[in-house]
Amino acid sequence: MKYSKNTTTVIMLIITLFYTVINLQAQADHPTLQIGQMAPDFFLPGIDGKDYSLKDFADSRFLVIIFTCNHCPTAQSYEDRIIKLVNDYKEQGVGFLAVSPNDPLAVRLDELGYTDLGDELDDMKIRAEYKKFNFPYVYDGKTQEMSRKYGPVATPHVFIFDPERKLRYIGRIDDSELAVRPDTKHDTRNALEELLAGKKITVEKTKTFGCSVKWSDKREASKKAFEKILQEEVVLEEISTEGVQALVQNKPEKLLLINVWATWCGPCVTEIPDLVEINLMYRNRDFEFISISADNLAKKEKVHEFLKKKHASGRNYIFNSIDKYELIEAIDENWQGALPYTMLIKPDGEIIYAKQEAIDPLEMKRKIVEILGREKDW
Repeated sequence: MKYSKNTTTVIMLIITLFYTVINLQAQADHPTLQIGQMAPDFFLPGIDGKDYSLKDFADSRFLVIIFTCNHCPTAQSYEDRIIKLVNDYKEQGVGFLAVSPNDPLAVRLDELGYTDLGDELDDMKIRAEYKKFNFPYVYDGKTQEMSRKYGPVATPHVFIFDPERKLRYIGRIDDSELAVRPDTKHDTRNALEELLAGKKITVEKTKTFGCSVKWSDKREASKKAFEKILQEEVVLEEISTEGVQALVQNKPEKLLLINVWATWCGPCVTEIPDLVEINLMYRNRDFEFISISADNLAKKEKVHEFLKKKHASGRNYIFNSIDKYELIEAIDENWQGALPYTMLIKPDGEIIYAKQEAIDPLEMKRKIVEILGREKDW
């Protein structure tokens, strides 16, 4: 169904209003700490195996608490700037603590379209090691008790406390989400400079931009979204040599992940769930996952049943020729024929990743995120 421009505008306004109301309700349910209020205590596990509370920062003159997370692209864009803040101020009596406030069960798979990791504690450990975090990073996703006391609105959200642990600044790191500009307002850095100089903070509070906090009351919505995925139709079509060649040429404006597999191949069936998850994470972007079964056509029903059990609702094919060497040559002349075989192909047909044997799911996600970026650049 096609809509007029005016109708589309109205629909978008309604959707925007709907999510605005949800976010306002979330703020009402979890009010944000106000300037002058004391820092509530907490006791949370960190990525280093230690448990943290306010007393662990007793030697710090000022304390910067930043609510952030793994999956939010805005939070990711500030990771290097947080690392630099720590390097610049840790020797000046400033302590830093990063807190992940999100309930992982409240995060939908389609909200992971800009990330390689979710918000579980184990994921936080991987992210911290990968980015070489130089600050404690704690997990509040289980109970969200600390986050409910502080009331972060989005990730990242900065809270700066003085020696008495009274809140002196709350807001953004700066006003340049993607890249620092010459006219960037470095609000967190400015607040720290003024505090260290014994001055009154010029700007005590700002708005903050980023992903909304995934409070546990969003679990039901996440559950319903997943149940809807389980109900999606799984289709298996036949494909010829010519069809495979056309796929590999990749004419659509999408990044393609193509996997050749078979039901009799152990590594193949083992990695299918990972590939299905990757599809669900990135399919709302300029990305598509396509599976091609190398089973004999007589096994089509068996292949279809397997894909249905795995909820593989992407594009699925079964090669319709008994000559498997035709399939090998049609897919990639460099492929030696062993299964599984996986390729990542840009819209111009350039193969930017090819692997014979099972993939590393995390490596693949990082590659996809790296290529897609915040916006496609092809």
